[in-house]
Amino acid sequence: MTQQPVIQSQNLNHYFGSGKLRKQVLFDINIKISAGEIVIMTGPSGSGKTTLLTLMGGLRSAQSGSLVVLGKELSGISNTGLVKARRSNGYIFQAHNLHGSLTALENVQMGLEVHGLFDKKARHQKAAEMLEQVGLGDRIHYLPSGLSGGQKQRVAIARALVSRPKIVLADEPTAALDKKSGRDVVNIMHDLAKDQGCTILLVTHDNRILDIADRIVYMEDGRLSKPPAASAAAKVDKVATP
Repeated sequence: MTQQPVIQSQNLNHYFGSGKLRKQVLFDINIKISAGEIVIMTGPSGSGKTTLLTLMGGLRSAQSGSLVVLGKELSGISNTGLVKARRSNGYIFQAHNLHGSLTALENVQMGLEVHGLFDKKARHQKAAEMLEQVGLGDRIHYLPSGLSGGQKQRVAIARALVSRPKIVLADEPTAALDKKSGRDVVNIMHDLAKDQGCTILLVTHDNRILDIADRIVYMEDGRLSKPPAASAAAKVDKVATP
């Protein structure tokens, strides 16, 4: 039996503004992403990558065409439906978005509190275990101000993955990091995701991390297209238009 894609879009279009100011930003996006697959989306700034990521993550409603995520149609879905859809996802952004007044442990526990499935003791244990997995077992009681940029992003990864989401969506997670910290962060994402069997969709301009992908898709001017030969040279075997 053929496994259903975790994410599938058909003729997906999206617009910003209304009336004479209405502007189309996504054009007939057709893509399938499988369970456990790590997909990197790359392309020029302003090409629509983040817009597509936010649609797939349920952060805004799809307007035109079909977008099915985990078997649920998100095109035209209500706000209540979007909230429910987001509970299956983990999110990692360029800015770590940690609460400055909370410790690393407390920040990670927030990734569980929204689900309401665990009591305080269980949340504490699961958060501590996840921080140990990302190499911060000795920093669980540190505030963000006491952590380096790479350590903060590790906390953000722990927060995103602690609830064992089916999908992780990451938008430029290494943009503010140096080479070593960026590599460490994506390696952690890769290993934990493969261990948990979740799907990762990662938007990046960072060519140093393309090798973690099972597949690379390229966007330009709101469309999926073939990448320029120069940017694809090192990864010809993995670069593909869906």
